[in-house]
Amino acid sequence: MTEKILILDFGSQYTQLIARAVREANVYCEILPYFQKIRYDTSLKGVILSGSPYSVNDRNAPLVDIAEINSHVPVLGICYGAQLTAKQFGGRVANSKKREYGRALLHILKEDPILDQVIEKSQVWMSHADTILELPDEFDILATTENIPYAAFRKQSLYCLQFHPEVYHSIEGKKILSNFLVQICGCSKDWTAAHFITETVEKLKKRIGRHKVVMALSGGVDSTVAATLIHRAIGKSLHGIFVDNGVLRKDEFEQVLATYKQIGLNVTGVDAKKIFYKKLKGESDPEGKRKIIGKLFIKIFSKEAEKIKGASMLGQGTIYPDVIESISVHGPSAKIKSHHNVGGLPEKMHLELVEPLRFLFKDEVRKIGRELQIPEDLLQRHPFPGPGLAIRILGEVTEEKVILLQQADRLFVQALKDQGLYGQTWQAGAILLPVKSVGVMGDERTYEYTVALRAVTSVDGMTADWAHLPYDFLAMISSEIINNVKGINRVVYDISSKPPATIEWE
Repeated sequence: MTEKILILDFGSQYTQLIARAVREANVYCEILPYFQKIRYDTSLKGVILSGSPYSVNDRNAPLVDIAEINSHVPVLGICYGAQLTAKQFGGRVANSKKREYGRALLHILKEDPILDQVIEKSQVWMSHADTILELPDEFDILATTENIPYAAFRKQSLYCLQFHPEVYHSIEGKKILSNFLVQICGCSKDWTAAHFITETVEKLKKRIGRHKVVMALSGGVDSTVAATLIHRAIGKSLHGIFVDNGVLRKDEFEQVLATYKQIGLNVTGVDAKKIFYKKLKGESDPEGKRKIIGKLFIKIFSKEAEKIKGASMLGQGTIYPDVIESISVHGPSAKIKSHHNVGGLPEKMHLELVEPLRFLFKDEVRKIGRELQIPEDLLQRHPFPGPGLAIRILGEVTEEKVILLQQADRLFVQALKDQGLYGQTWQAGAILLPVKSVGVMGDERTYEYTVALRAVTSVDGMTADWAHLPYDFLAMISSEIINNVKGINRVVYDISSKPPATIEWE
């Protein structure tokens, strides 16, 4: 049974960072909303209490019984978790006269396993409005900072930190978390890509048995890795369906099918371009385009899936951020959102979901993909929206516009790869604007479309900065597009960040 750490989420913006840090230490963990009941078994090695935007003195402050949890396993309270611990055990917590935010230097008062090999004056990151005025009896102070008398403290296997070890600015924060995992919780740090694959394939074999699984594939990292895992478990009983909706990138349909064949996946390609173009005719509203593509995709996929006799399960490439972001800490009524590519399919087709990546982050999915020997160019592909180029063509989508945009987009993305810039960006592509402008090519006057280039840097897509591509590169690609794509005579570069802009234009 895989060792596990639970992270109880009180609504902190940093909760996912805690999970990432624990996973990077090769220890499996899951995030639970604070109100969810904990199942104690031999796999559970410890519990981490997250920070929170609440004050522990708020009337509606989220609460858990920390003593009860600690009677079963070691506990680490971070920020709000530390303040809640202090309050529940008889200490005094009050609003600080000034918000304690930013870098601080840790002064270690007492040797302790959790601070093993942490240097004196190690930089840590504070972010809280409350502060602990009095520590409860029986707790030992382990470290202070210039402004915080109780930066780290403990009572037996109950540890508390008033700083955030999970963030980048806490220089030795990951070492502190690793010390908690290994020295306090006794974790063996054996959760690796190879371990995950072996365990997951065995679970899938037992769960699926002789059933058939149908799966919508998109050529993306998540769906490909999920399909490869399912294929390892059940072979040809996995039936992949890849629908060409007419708004894929240039030659993507053929290239992705060739890659799937190389991997050994059982995939049927469906050329539905003309059907999608017909349905999209006259539609200019972004949400309208999304709905048309989504509904038509479900219809075509369902029709193809019905040809597979005995298919009773639906494979999906859902990953952990999809799950986490859909669970609110404000109440158990929140629903998990459906996957953006196949939303509505489970309900319509009455299929049981199979989601082998449900508890993985994106970077972990790529690690699994490498271990499965999936081609690197597919693993490193940028995220691509479900509605594809339809939301990068502002206004009505036509086959003529798709061909124009595909050509410009191909030149841009290939140039990024050739110049070694593709791996430095999170997402990149071209947008065809509903604007024509006058130009001069040779001795002729032109009146053609404008294309906007968009490239951003990001960690997770939640926030993004525009990629500061070299001027020489931008000049070169502008010239390449205008000289090679008849119908485009002007190129602009989008220098908006998210927020306030979004990555996609629609």
